[in-house]
Amino acid sequence: MNAFMLQHELVIRLACFFGVFGAMALWELAAPRRRLTASKPLRWANNLALVVLNSVLLRALFQAAAVGVAAFATEQGWGLFNYFAVPLWMAMLVSVVLLDFVIYLQHVMFHAVPLLWRLHRVHHADLDIDVTTGARFHPIEIVLSMLIKAAVILVLGPPAVAVLIFEVLLNATSMFNHGNVRMPPALDRMLRLLLVTPDMHRLHHSIEEDETNSNFAFNLSVWDRLFGTYRDQPRAGHEGMTIGISTFREANRCVWLPGILMLPFIGKVTDYAINRRHWRNGDTS
Repeated sequence: MNAFMLQHELVIRLACFFGVFGAMALWELAAPRRRLTASKPLRWANNLALVVLNSVLLRALFQAAAVGVAAFATEQGWGLFNYFAVPLWMAMLVSVVLLDFVIYLQHVMFHAVPLLWRLHRVHHADLDIDVTTGARFHPIEIVLSMLIKAAVILVLGPPAVAVLIFEVLLNATSMFNHGNVRMPPALDRMLRLLLVTPDMHRLHHSIEEDETNSNFAFNLSVWDRLFGTYRDQPRAGHEGMTIGISTFREANRCVWLPGILMLPFIGKVTDYAINRRHWRNGDTS
């Protein structure tokens, strides 16, 4: 099984990526949620160029990515699930859920630690939010995220197939919940009881800091509800809210690839008020 996963991991991930990306792109054309404020061809060209750059970098540094780490842990007998005998289905289910929880914690950490926020603000500085935003991350953040996942995998010892399922789900749900798509309100309310919906996550990309510091989950919405970071709707509404970061609004920094790559290195290192849950304009407390 592990040999099959390693051999076909890239093909499986690429097929799922292009399938979900194409479906979301068509949905955005058919039923957009918001009117875009920046040039879509320009944003897409630069966001997707960043995706290609990150993919090449990851493959150069980690040939088999997280699945390879899981296969290595299994071969060495490392990790909880390689030490304790549990049914495969249970190991897979628990592994996917725990890895999703780790991504939630990692996301909170990248907002809370000033140096990490400088990297993560590349994702938030996009002037619009759509399917391409879901894969727009700085290369250094991508590498750090892979190292965090690798460390967790070595401790947990999940089956390689579970890691592949998790990676595919993470990629697919990121494109889904960043989509500029409209869905019936009743369906949104029902889905977000379990999953992060586009309306739920879009609030996280608000220019308002207290809204940015909410709804950190990517896949399972339960983490935000359990840890008090859930927020239902943006104050200005989904059509009226402003996307991005208040201090970065220029196209040369937020849209063009060279500016995107330099964004973490601009300005002084200051704190980021992740606990400012009741922030308002003009409130510096």
